[in-house]
Amino acid sequence: MPKKSAKPTRPQVRATETSLSVATDPKGRVADRVTAMAEASMTICEDDQSFRAVINVLRDPKEPFEVRNAALQALGAAAFRVIEFAPCRSDYIATLRALAEDRDPTLRRRALGTLAREKDGYAQKKLIEGLKNPDVALVSPEKALQFLSYDPHAEAYAIAREFVKKPPNDEAKAEALRLLAADPKSAPLFEKVLRDKDELRDNRQLAASALYSLNPGKFQKHARAMLLDKSEFEDIQATSLTALAQFGDQEAVGKDEPLLKGIQKLGAKTRSAKYKKNARQFLARHGR
Repeated sequence: MPKKSAKPTRPQVRATETSLSVATDPKGRVADRVTAMAEASMTICEDDQSFRAVINVLRDPKEPFEVRNAALQALGAAAFRVIEFAPCRSDYIATLRALAEDRDPTLRRRALGTLAREKDGYAQKKLIEGLKNPDVALVSPEKALQFLSYDPHAEAYAIAREFVKKPPNDEAKAEALRLLAADPKSAPLFEKVLRDKDELRDNRQLAASALYSLNPGKFQKHARAMLLDKSEFEDIQATSLTALAQFGDQEAVGKDEPLLKGIQKLGAKTRSAKYKKNARQFLARHGR
């Protein structure tokens, strides 16, 4: 059970009251208000009046962005003090949901990110709606996919697979692949991405990692094939060699003469010192 923090001393309370007064003063200098908001973060929930004052600043679209952002950060810091923050939590979540549709894109994104990490159903619904219909999207597709990966589920997986097939941009495709890394049904898709030489190399590396996790046997089969493919990229072959060395069936590998000869040839011709070293170590393990 988390330890309850010590009750603030009277001088600390007075300092916080001063900070809150500065932070929430609409006539104050922006820089002073931002600094004061950070100073007040540890005791925002000590009383309802202080909490409401910060919430009001955050919700007010007329307030400067810097001050609203500082209020959001202060509330986020306060939320880490789980016991003390408990009475404020429901109003905090409600405020984040309202902020998720704010006109400021940065505040919108940060609010949705926080809600997604909380596995909030409202945020998940809004993110999926935006992926299905860009006209109502609250964040970019790549951000939406990233946020959904905090708590992926069947509907998110289905959408992510569509984004892999027809991505609006490279970043969205990469985030879709990351989201699908926990989906067993996506193993065939990762096989396809892994073996596609026209695919971005980073995506192929993502596919290699995901496929190994989802279906090690399938990945090892592809790793062998890629090591023997003379037209394959060297970094992909290096990933394949590492996977076979660490996770492969060493008894079967030791009897695979074509594979051992292929690795020996690759080790001799490669320019990569790391690959040469890995190849030597791999072959030495099998008496070569």
